[in-house]
Amino acid sequence: MSFIKSSEEIAKMRIAGQLTAKVLEAVSAFIKPGLTTLELDEFCEDYIRNTLQAIPGSKGQYGYPYSINTSLNHVICHGMPSASQTLKSGDIVNVDITVIHEGYYGDSSKMFCIGAVAAHAQRLVDVTQECLYKGIEIVKPKITLGDIGHAIQTHAVKNNYSVVREYCGHGIGAKMHEDPQVMHYGRPGEGVVLEEGMTFTIEPMINQGKADVKHLTKDGWSVAVTKDRKLSAQWEHTILVTKNGFEILTLREEEHGRAPTC
Repeated sequence: MSFIKSSEEIAKMRIAGQLTAKVLEAVSAFIKPGLTTLELDEFCEDYIRNTLQAIPGSKGQYGYPYSINTSLNHVICHGMPSASQTLKSGDIVNVDITVIHEGYYGDSSKMFCIGAVAAHAQRLVDVTQECLYKGIEIVKPKITLGDIGHAIQTHAVKNNYSVVREYCGHGIGAKMHEDPQVMHYGRPGEGVVLEEGMTFTIEPMINQGKADVKHLTKDGWSVAVTKDRKLSAQWEHTILVTKNGFEILTLREEEHGRAPTC
């Protein structure tokens, strides 16, 4: 199966990625203690539809009823917005957003620290972003997905954190989830070999404690939480493999000068 996108597809994905970044930038100015995660969802859907004139990619995908995922504190991923879940000072929350433009997806997530957070929570958030960047900065043709996973895992373990194994990054394009799967752990030289024109997400989920996951089904969605109830963090970008390296399609303005460049 070919993972390679045409120049026309890449052009559409660049726009979808830029729009996705704009949503997270807008949320950054909106999010604060006292808001509910449902209010975050409503803000994002309105911004995507009415400001960006685009489509929220998550809504209706696999029967999911919201436009974003909001994963709070010990929630690893797939957290569902709720009118009864209010953000408090000290919380950390991942906001995961997908945007469709002309039939193509952008997918990205960002960690938000609400008010003043504990030093150990801030460290987890920072190191997890570093893990994302470690995985991105080695992307180029002829390396393998195992190389990416190994870079992420090495940095997490060096900082005494664990890598969630049940969830991974993924190919992306005209579908939100395409092949290949992008693991955040692995061995150098193993797995799919990267080629120019491939597009996929890298989205490491890093736990403060053990990597063990517990699934909650009472919400009607597969919400994943840490089994030991310790904090978890995640950052995500959509990546294009270029002739000599990579392009971050969902790069935000705030990351210029900080994110890996090629």
